[in-house]
Amino acid sequence: MNEISAPWRADVIQDFARSELFERTFQEGMDLVEETAAYLDGAGRQESKLLSRNAALAYASESMRLTTRLMQVASWLLVQRAVREGDMAADAACDDRYRLAAEEVCRGGEENAAGDLPAGLQALLERSERLYERVRHLDRRMYVEADVEQAPNPVISQLDRLKTALGAF
Repeated sequence: MNEISAPWRADVIQDFARSELFERTFQEGMDLVEETAAYLDGAGRQESKLLSRNAALAYASESMRLTTRLMQVASWLLVQRAVREGDMAADAACDDRYRLAAEEVCRGGEENAAGDLPAGLQALLERSERLYERVRHLDRRMYVEADVEQAPNPVISQLDRLKTALGAF
């Protein structure tokens, strides 16, 4: 992270962590994790016993993809909450280890077997994909794209000079 963008990005991260959007996304993510765990441990387990061999393999594969996707999202959201609560500096949250990982697993899927999967699992897969894509977009905007070196914005440069000049008075 370059030194010029560091304060700006830290402010963006702090603002997001304190936002209503974060609150709603965090709640949705944690609720989906709990709902998924209850389904996979209850109704999903029963439904999977009734599947054909091929459908059971697809169920196992997709349930692993589902849990991986949700754990990635939950981890990312918990980092943002740590920033909000002051347990982690916004600059520390920029570390690559806190980015979404396992993208090829989280974004892939068995489209050809989806029709054989129980409706409950299909619904959870769809909801988790939408949530993952939203968090992925936020992650890219807040962290990844901010790392791309860009030419300084002349308007921001002028505003910074004005702040400095007026701050002296």
